[in-house]
Amino acid sequence: MNSPWSIITELEQDNSRLAKEAIISREAEAGNNEFFDGCRLALDSLVTFNVKKILVKEQDGRGLSWPNFQKLATALSTRQVTGNDAISLINQYRLQATQEQWNNWYRRILIKDLRCGTSEKTINSVVKKLKLDHYKIPVFTCQLAHDSANHEKKVAGNKIVEVKLDGVRVITIVYPNGTVNQYSRNGKELVNFEHIKKQIAKHARFFSEPMVLDGEVMSNSFQDLMKQVHRKTAVEATDAVLHLFDIITLKEFQRGHGDRPQTVRSDNLLSWYGQWKDHMPNVSVVGQIQIDLDSDEGREKFKDINQQAIDGGYEGIMIKDLDAVYECKRSHSWLKLKPFIEVTLEVVDVEEGTGRNAGRLGALICKGEDDGLSINVNCGSGFTDSDRDSFWNIRTELLGRMVEVRADAVTKNQDQTYSLRFPRFKGFRGFEPGEKM
Repeated sequence: MNSPWSIITELEQDNSRLAKEAIISREAEAGNNEFFDGCRLALDSLVTFNVKKILVKEQDGRGLSWPNFQKLATALSTRQVTGNDAISLINQYRLQATQEQWNNWYRRILIKDLRCGTSEKTINSVVKKLKLDHYKIPVFTCQLAHDSANHEKKVAGNKIVEVKLDGVRVITIVYPNGTVNQYSRNGKELVNFEHIKKQIAKHARFFSEPMVLDGEVMSNSFQDLMKQVHRKTAVEATDAVLHLFDIITLKEFQRGHGDRPQTVRSDNLLSWYGQWKDHMPNVSVVGQIQIDLDSDEGREKFKDINQQAIDGGYEGIMIKDLDAVYECKRSHSWLKLKPFIEVTLEVVDVEEGTGRNAGRLGALICKGEDDGLSINVNCGSGFTDSDRDSFWNIRTELLGRMVEVRADAVTKNQDQTYSLRFPRFKGFRGFEPGEKM
């Protein structure tokens, strides 16, 4: 059976996706458990080792067995050892390993980067085809909302309503020992909100088991906040505030769903926050209100809240089922209602797509004026597969056509022109607004 470090080298040497898939398929069929166990440790976002710098090895040792490395990985991931003790333990194991073992395999696992152009999606795609699901790697997901515009019949009955914040989704995992890790909605570890983590860590002992706090981070400047999020170094956005709206156990999160209804989770979150809020100035809980959308009074209240959200500069409102459990997927138990704008622009260019959209429409490049503002936007969403095929076949005929584009807001570019936030194609129109062609 091939050694994992030689497989990594083989994957590094060929950039072809098909070649990489063939290598992974070969090892899966051979039952190379060590390779896939190591990939899981490296690629599972929820497995972290809390070490920032790990030295390479410059000369051979006698060799380090996989079971012994697993002991090291477990001690680090469960925080049995931290800080200088962790560094010391890592160096002890590093001395034992051969140069190739450490540099091409064990070290890459600990730094969470296999450096061979292989992701969890690639591995999962291969093992799914082979029906070897025990080799699948967990994919980081959190609960996401559906657009209420597509599910109007569900906007009824007793619901929880809250404002939808315009920030960055942050999943915070809190361990009773005070360790706090933060992730984006896609599982990228965030290192730029240390002040928030420190405030939460002081009150982690309240929890009897690891918990997941779901929320949105906001700061005075959305653009500055995004710059901070995308930095790999721990440069803090010190004015950032974490606004929490849900809580479940880590065990439930890893399983993909919880057991407790929304109302219970909301009460649990408020119970924890209420005890420690005076000591967490950069943490808050999003306000919620229960409304009966089947009553005249409830519908009027709903309209008022929606208008207040728009006037307050929020992204919209969230509508949640009272009895629904937390699900790590896009769920109908959460609906988002977002205000939007529509502008009519001229198509000035047509771009071919990439990936699955290669050979058909990728985006319409549109320009025009709206309310005195010069708008230039790349509109690549809102098209059906049929649209992309048919529009690409007549792409020269689209130039000069007027198109209605729906978006969340107008944004200002550095060159003083304007663009649209999250532009979506609505339809072509004729000489009158709203006339479809």
